[in-house]
Amino acid sequence: MKLRWRFGVIAGVVLAIFCLYPQFKMHYLRGDAWNGHYAYNDIDEVAYASYVRALIDGRPRKNDPYSGRDESPTTPQPESLFSIQFAAPYTIAVPARIFGIGTPWAMTIAGALAGFIAALAGFWLIARLTGSNWFGMAGSIAVFAGGALFAGEGAILEVLFDGFSYPYFPGFRRYIPALAMAGFFLMCGALWQVLDRKVGEEAGDSDGSIARREWALAAMAALCFGYTVYSYFYVWTTAAAFLACVFLVSAVERPIRWQRDLKLLTAIGTLCGLLLLPYAYLLSKRSDTLDHVQLLVYTRAPDLFRVPEYIAFVVLLILIAGLATGRFAMKDRSTIFTLALALVPFVIFNQQIITGRSLQPIHYQVFIGNYVAGTALVLAVGMIARTYLTANGTVAKVACTALAMVATAWGLVECHYTVRVLDEANIERDAALPVAKRLEELASAEPDPYRTTVLAFDMIQADDLPSVAPQNVLWARHQHVFAGLSWEESKERYYQFLHYQNVDERRLDHLLKNDFVSQIALFGWGRHTDRLSFDAKPLTYGEVNDEVANYWAYRQNFGIAQASNPLLSFVVVNNDARTDLSVLDRWYERDAGEVIGKYTLYRVKLRGE
Repeated sequence: MKLRWRFGVIAGVVLAIFCLYPQFKMHYLRGDAWNGHYAYNDIDEVAYASYVRALIDGRPRKNDPYSGRDESPTTPQPESLFSIQFAAPYTIAVPARIFGIGTPWAMTIAGALAGFIAALAGFWLIARLTGSNWFGMAGSIAVFAGGALFAGEGAILEVLFDGFSYPYFPGFRRYIPALAMAGFFLMCGALWQVLDRKVGEEAGDSDGSIARREWALAAMAALCFGYTVYSYFYVWTTAAAFLACVFLVSAVERPIRWQRDLKLLTAIGTLCGLLLLPYAYLLSKRSDTLDHVQLLVYTRAPDLFRVPEYIAFVVLLILIAGLATGRFAMKDRSTIFTLALALVPFVIFNQQIITGRSLQPIHYQVFIGNYVAGTALVLAVGMIARTYLTANGTVAKVACTALAMVATAWGLVECHYTVRVLDEANIERDAALPVAKRLEELASAEPDPYRTTVLAFDMIQADDLPSVAPQNVLWARHQHVFAGLSWEESKERYYQFLHYQNVDERRLDHLLKNDFVSQIALFGWGRHTDRLSFDAKPLTYGEVNDEVANYWAYRQNFGIAQASNPLLSFVVVNNDARTDLSVLDRWYERDAGEVIGKYTLYRVKLRGE
């Protein structure tokens, strides 16, 4: 079969449009009032965008845009989640810096490109393995448009049940896991080309020798694996599980010239192992806050009841049916490849049985395991129908077109239901963008803008400011994912954030019992929900009472030392919020303020300076 890349381009364009849908929606909602901000697909994207902004500014790999504390000879910093997973953000930041593109447009373009490349790579894999360009296009759209569905998440919960439509296209949260997703499917496509005997025979290795082209494809697979390693933990560990499954199934089944396959797979595995050595070193230098955020749990409990595993089980039944009816043979490389994919969900959700460690398995469910299971399902169906697909008849074309249309229609359903969840937040972020741009202008006159601190009382705005403005913020709900502050410092900054709003102990008690942001700020992830961890423990009244008592003591002992650490330079107030500034005014003098839309930007000076 000659690969017709135009079919892959169609799949890529469809996915790119889906990735741009939130941007189209924001522009529609804001109309002429749109200030040019990007629409985020997930609330975590602000932290990723802030790190990209810091890299665009030329700040070091180990930077902290929320605290302004960057790596330097005099102030060494530990590794963070971002500095270890640096490949994807540098992929965005380097061209953005060269071409003078701001963070909002860089994030928008990166999301669309990631979707396009992933869908193109998915087409490459599916079309090559099934022998049909038409099915490759339809299958690729189905895999990526159905990502949330394959996770048991997204619009289906609201369409069929009384559930909550979230998340939006989880695999294309920018830039994690979007760019790593593209790397994973490129690796899968290259790996299939390595195993596909037709490729070897075309290259002249019918005697079982390994041609230069196959070595090049093997190197490509390993390099794509390396890209996922330094982009996203859950994707690279899934990729490693897949490589191991392919090796083991090939070794057990031993297809024709299996020695050649194992030799190539061993070479790929060796190169992948070498690429992991620097990663292991970086991980050994991680900050304490990284462990606190990631919720590593020690357990050997099996995890067999997740939607991707159900789909993988269906794939196993399809393969058994295909083998029983003679549609394909167990020693066919396509069977081995698809079986390996189907085994991956069981491996990634149950590896703790051997390792004794579980790390937020929900991320496997929504960010990669679902796409692996969906791909295995598409490939298994394609193998069953391969006789009809390779004949390239009218019926096969109509069926593939129908599949592509249904998948596209479902993708639009996902967009409609899941994007609206964040409409209000995106509108607020865009309304606040002029404040960030004004701070960016003011930063040009500052000797060290990264260490200049802004107090923004609006939590959505505070979280978003470092993605556009270079100044750091007193507190934001994503600041603890970086390494600049210790966990104790992060908690104290939240105390300050509350104190400057004149929040008393009674109000904090209410927040800790009802508001997940406060729970995360003072107790970390995993205490407000059992979604992230096997070992989730809800807050107790005793813990809440102790924390309220600590806050009371902090307020009673608040003095000039606390008010000046960090030293505030700017304060942003939402004029519609009627924020109580009486405590702030005890310690800082405000200027007349600059009204920007519905916000007022104050320059402040510590009293007595």
